Amino acid sequence: MRYAVGTPLLAGFAAVLAGALLAPVSSHGAVARPEQAVVAVSPMVVSRFEQTGQPLTTAQCEAQYHLACYQAPQLQVAYNLGPLFGRGITGAGQTIVLVDSYGSPTIRHDLAVYDAQYGLPAPPSFKIIQPAGRVPPFKKNSDFEGWAGETTLDVEAAHTIAPGANILLVETPVSETEGVTGFPQIVQAENYVINHNLGDVISQSFGATEETFPNAASVTALRSAYVNAAAHRVTVLAATGDDGVTDTGLNEVTFYTHRVVDWPPSDPLVTAVGGTELHLDAAGNHTSLDTVWNDTYNHAQNELGYGDAGPNPDATNGGVSVIFTRPWYQNGVASVVGNARGVPDITMSAACNGAIQNYQSYPGSPAGWYLSCGTSEATPLFAGIVALADQVAGHRLGLINPALYAMKAHNAPGLVPVTSGNNTVTFTQNGHTYTIVGYQAKRGYNLASGLGTVNAALFVPALAAYAG
Repeated sequence: MRYAVGTPLLAGFAAVLAGALLAPVSSHGAVARPEQAVVAVSPMVVSRFEQTGQPLTTAQCEAQYHLACYQAPQLQVAYNLGPLFGRGITGAGQTIVLVDSYGSPTIRHDLAVYDAQYGLPAPPSFKIIQPAGRVPPFKKNSDFEGWAGETTLDVEAAHTIAPGANILLVETPVSETEGVTGFPQIVQAENYVINHNLGDVISQSFGATEETFPNAASVTALRSAYVNAAAHRVTVLAATGDDGVTDTGLNEVTFYTHRVVDWPPSDPLVTAVGGTELHLDAAGNHTSLDTVWNDTYNHAQNELGYGDAGPNPDATNGGVSVIFTRPWYQNGVASVVGNARGVPDITMSAACNGAIQNYQSYPGSPAGWYLSCGTSEATPLFAGIVALADQVAGHRLGLINPALYAMKAHNAPGLVPVTSGNNTVTFTQNGHTYTIVGYQAKRGYNLASGLGTVNAALFVPALAAYAG
């Protein structure tokens, strides 16, 4: 399942490589997703509100929709990228790999429009490959259009943070949904990228609920790309998901009534990227501290995204794996994660109340500027951060999770705590209302905001030093 929420606007290293596993997964305790809440299609994006012409200002979004929205320059200010850009740290010489089922037939044009709007340079290289087989012809349906929206968000978000980095878009021919579907082609494509030395950081805005896999062995059989990436010092990221501490079953419309997490973000060889809500002024300056992304109880978002008053699950995922045991780099947070792998590791902007605006023109939707949100936004944003750190280090950083937890333990600069909010969600089905109690953000590592978010000017050189 891809994880973006789109809203068209109206105007121990060896142990980890071995893949220490917990008990086999099982699928149980699920409840049907309300029909009106079906805004997430295969990847991790949610709904759309179309607007042609120019992107809206934050004030215009707040006045018209009672939701904030942000433009690329605001995100660059919010993450304090100016000092890095001023030193020529733009991701130059690095390649960000974005993996998406199907891709988008208009992505080159759409990125050019996005760049022209915000004065961004074109990426030095923008290549599109299909190493796992030819992608079917584009169809005007929710699956193809959903992945096209995901692709657009991935490319434009990553380019916003690292405008000097190369972009490699890797398109796969089978839609990733839940369980193993789509993953064999993704694994094949990612191994091709790694074996041919084509990229430095891989961003994945998709995942499947762990319980939708037949058993733990079926997940182990799909890990070869991550083992390969670790061996070649390629960083791999994955979005944690957009349904708070629940997610859907194999039919993609049935919520579990207990806490779950997704794979691949739960994989110890992958950096799990969760979501925050930014609070910014027109220039991108913080008006208050970032909070955990949770729009579940946001009336305006429910009305725009779902057509009802809510609540509907719209929040960052977090929790502990039922497949993987605690990796060595999380030993220092064992009191939080217990004996299991905990997610997220890091968090970036994902809230629908504070959505990014991107340009898209693929068939099936009017050309124009769209609001997009979800951990599908957070993950390519962080891919840009990793590309910047790769440039500072002068080489790939590989698996960065040990460095992230070491940075937290040593109070290294640049990691910003996110101490307010939670990922509890509520939904109604067949006359029953379910509340799945999530996790509360706090100082130190937690299962809502992970290690926190970043001040890039400080975080990037620190990550380069710790992971180098």
